[in-house]
Amino acid sequence: MRRRAAESDIIIVNHHLFFADLSIKLQAEDAPDAGVLPECAAVIFDEAHELEDIAGNYFGISVGNLRMDELTRDVEHLLQREKLYTPQMSGAIQSVRERSQLFFSLLPAHDGRFAFDSRREFLEENGEEFLALNQSLHRLGAELEQLPQKPEEVFTLARRARELQVQLRFVMESEDPNTVYWIERRAFRGAPGAPARRKSSDERHAGGRTNVFLQATPIEVGQILRECLWSKLETSVLTSATLAVGGGFDYIRQRLGLDHVRELVVASHFDYESQAILYVPPDLPDPRTPEFAAEAAGLVRRLLQITRGRAFVLFTSYKQMNEIYERLLGLLEYPMLKQGDAPKSALLEEFRLTPNAVLFGTSSFWQGVDVQGEQLSCVIIDRLPFAVPSDPVVAARVKAIDAGGGNAFFEYQVPSAVITLKQGFGRLIRSLHDHGLLALLDNRILKKQYGRVFVESLPPYSRTTDLKKVEEFFGRMSDDV
Repeated sequence: MRRRAAESDIIIVNHHLFFADLSIKLQAEDAPDAGVLPECAAVIFDEAHELEDIAGNYFGISVGNLRMDELTRDVEHLLQREKLYTPQMSGAIQSVRERSQLFFSLLPAHDGRFAFDSRREFLEENGEEFLALNQSLHRLGAELEQLPQKPEEVFTLARRARELQVQLRFVMESEDPNTVYWIERRAFRGAPGAPARRKSSDERHAGGRTNVFLQATPIEVGQILRECLWSKLETSVLTSATLAVGGGFDYIRQRLGLDHVRELVVASHFDYESQAILYVPPDLPDPRTPEFAAEAAGLVRRLLQITRGRAFVLFTSYKQMNEIYERLLGLLEYPMLKQGDAPKSALLEEFRLTPNAVLFGTSSFWQGVDVQGEQLSCVIIDRLPFAVPSDPVVAARVKAIDAGGGNAFFEYQVPSAVITLKQGFGRLIRSLHDHGLLALLDNRILKKQYGRVFVESLPPYSRTTDLKKVEEFFGRMSDDV
């Protein structure tokens, strides 16, 4: 594949491979053959609204107990296959396993993602365990390099051990001011009643226990991209259906470190005003209040009766999704599908094949999903999709903008939510023949000052706060059919 790429004029890859390759090249500047992709003069990034998060992941570092387990397992498999097992190698492998298990069990224990602000205090109390894990990784790499008549794969495994050692030290000891340090805990559990499926590598080796990830993520990727990407290319083209906020590109330019750019907003070939109606209920409670779920469930039921199902109901949290799903269970006359009950691809296939189905989903269904025709005639979104303010990366970026004299809410949080909302609503109109309802159950878009930014950024849908107008719209759709 590398040879074919080197001989090609145009190479098509996804964002993850592109930035994985770029990250490898940055870490191995002295190795001209590092990386997978050849050098290029021009890059076109489609779906460019995703670049900040993806670049942040690849310019950051993630070290977890899962990577330790995978390394020791891969070493064992190779040694057994090549008949290179020795008592010294066995002891080195076991040492990494035991030291890793102890070290990661000592890390702060909270659910989900949380900032690791107490690294210094943690090392003062658990420094010996940290050093012991480092030394065990060093020992494993050294034992691998000392093996006689070893195949090339042994050098790769030794390099992985050294990389883990260096990255673990960075995550625990670095004081880089442009980096946020945080922990994520994930448990791989099969959904009750989910059909059997091929498990991912992570799931196969997780053993049903919680996996802990130590993370170091750049707070601002703009300067990194400016130095290592934009300055090295003759031409870059960034495109996306949701790249503009308020009719301009100020937000994306600032977040991605783009200077001296030419800009163009291209009008859509869809007739949004006649193809879609946007409904915002004027009297629902604020979605942050306890009263919201019960009243929202009642309105969702009414909207689905008007559209005869055929809908995505999209949420910003699993909690809200599950609560409203449970409230509607047994009340809707249409087939109900819920994220988590089956793999995403299986749910989408079932939705396409099931007349009048209603799919309840969260973030993974907000983009990259294409269902054309009458089968999807309604998209309901529970609330404005602001990023969780307590998320460690979001919180660090907000703090950095405010500390620099900016206004993080209007410069970062609102534009980011605008792009996400446009992505969610973009599931509905996928062709010139699509028609349907968009409903946002969060009337802050009408009542708050920042709501105007959302309204001005959306396509020119027909808009209403009157449920009768929605009924009339679908009545005209039926007449047209």
